[in-house]
Order: sequence, then structure tokens, then C-alpha cells
Amino acid sequence: MEPQQLRSKLAGVIAFPVTPFQADQSLDLEGLRRNVRFLVENRVNALVAAGGTGELYSLTPAEHRAVVEATVAEAGGRIPVIAGVGFNSHLAAEMATHSEAAGADGLLLFPPYYIHAHDDGLFDYYSAASRVTRLGVLIYSRDWVNLSSAMVERLTKIPNLVALKDGQGDLRRLQTIKARVGDRLEWIGGIGDDLVPGYYALGIRAFTSSIANIAPKLSLQLHDRACAMDSPSLSRLMTNYVIPLYNIRARKRGYEVSVMKKCMEILGMPAGPVRPPLTPVRAEEETELRSLMDRYKPVLSLYTAGT
Repeated sequence: MEPQQLRSKLAGVIAFPVTPFQADQSLDLEGLRRNVRFLVENRVNALVAAGGTGELYSLTPAEHRAVVEATVAEAGGRIPVIAGVGFNSHLAAEMATHSEAAGADGLLLFPPYYIHAHDDGLFDYYSAASRVTRLGVLIYSRDWVNLSSAMVERLTKIPNLVALKDGQGDLRRLQTIKARVGDRLEWIGGIGDDLVPGYYALGIRAFTSSIANIAPKLSLQLHDRACAMDSPSLSRLMTNYVIPLYNIRARKRGYEVSVMKKCMEILGMPAGPVRPPLTPVRAEEETELRSLMDRYKPVLSLYTAGT
């Protein structure tokens, strides 16, 4: 997929599938395939293979390649597949090359390993990962990469950069960046489903969703209600479903993945354990999540063993 073609498809719900593991923490590729089929059948707009929810930083290069290959195969060209890449410039470039060869439609560039990088070093890192591929790339501003408006404008010099995914949730800063850079990039709300009202109030019309793993119907409803500026309906969805789940996720660092995997397990979906240093959900919180999944029934889609 050409960069501008990918850019035209970056709207609506971009799902962040988990990477399922077996009990021994080996890859569960068949489980991944089933989950991808479920997401495609429920009409999400795109998905990210080996993203943050997909535990990118826990994967070996060989596992990363296997995850991207399996995701691309199951998507079957029906929706774009964006591969997460990162770590350092050489490894990110290697992962980018392998992802393109596997048939990915774009790349999501994660922060590099060095948390104190100067803007000059960051520019070189993103440039190195981008120039080895013809694919469109998205930069993920999260954790220690909190980009200024001047730096984002500088990054637009990368020819195949098509979008910025915000993972900071600072709407004031994001508004300033958007005002400076304008339509030179697509803008993706990327801190979580819980910030859809804020992102869409800024004119953003795409967000990355981990809730899509269990309730793609809910993720699509969030997009539709926010686009229609149906505040009462959007508020009900947030209050009934999104905020209670995110309140549990916020209790412990890394829980954004652990909680989603536990919800999937409760619903009979392939997920498995998280890999260290992420930690499993505590027993008392599993009880809370079981109760919450009962509340979720009106927004769940059927998931069967044959999916």
C-alpha cells in the first residue's frame, strides 16, 4: 500500500490486538489468527500487529516477524495491517524491512530504547527506520517521547511519514501541534478509548482501541457517536463501559495489557499470560472484571471457537 493510500484509510477504529501466548509464554499464533478474524469480521478500520497492547517489547525479532506474517495472512487485504517497530535504529530498520516483506501496509514507529534522547537523535532514529521502506510510517509519541510542535514539524521532512499517533493525552499540547502542522499529517488519538470525546472535540477522527479486542461493536459506537457529536449517547457509553474498565487498568503500571488479556480469557478468547515485567491481574480484580464483562453483554459480538 502506498503511503498516501494508507493515509486515506486512517479513520475510525484502529484495533490494537493482543499477542496471545500459551501457558508457557510461547506464541499462540493460531489464537492470534482467530482474534484477527474476529476483528476483521467486525469491521474495524485497521489494526496494528505487535503494538503496545501486543507486547512489542517482549517479542524476539523472529516472534515479531511471525506475528506480523500471521496478522497479514488473516487480514487478507481486507483492512490495512500496520506493524509496530522500535528498540533502536538498526533493529527498527530490520523489523521494518521484514514487515514490508511480510505484506504489512504501514509501520508504527515506537520510541527508541534511550529515554533521554535529544531531538536530533530522535530525528535520526525515525529517519533510519523510515528510509529502508516504501511503506507509510506513523510515529507514536508516548512515554518519554513527548514531541514539541517544532519537532513534529521537523519530522514532516521524512517523505513517507503520514501520521502522528498521540500517546500522551495532553490535549492542550496536541492542539498546539495540530495548529502548527495542520493537514501535513493525519492525527490519531492513541492514549486510549477513554479519551475519544476529547480527541474528537479537536477534530480527530481516528483512534487506536484496545477495547476492540473484546468489544469492537463498542469501539465503533464510540467513533460513530463522537462523529455525530451525540454527547448524551457518547457519555452513556463512556460511563457504562469505558470508564469502569479504564479505572481498573489504571491501578498498576502495565495493567492496560494485563486487564485486556484477563477480560479476553473471561470471555473465552485466546489471550494467555503477559510476559514479565508486566504482571498478572490480581484475584480480587478478576472478580471485578467478571462482573464488568456481564455488564458488557449488550456491546459484545459473538466470538466462537470457529471464528
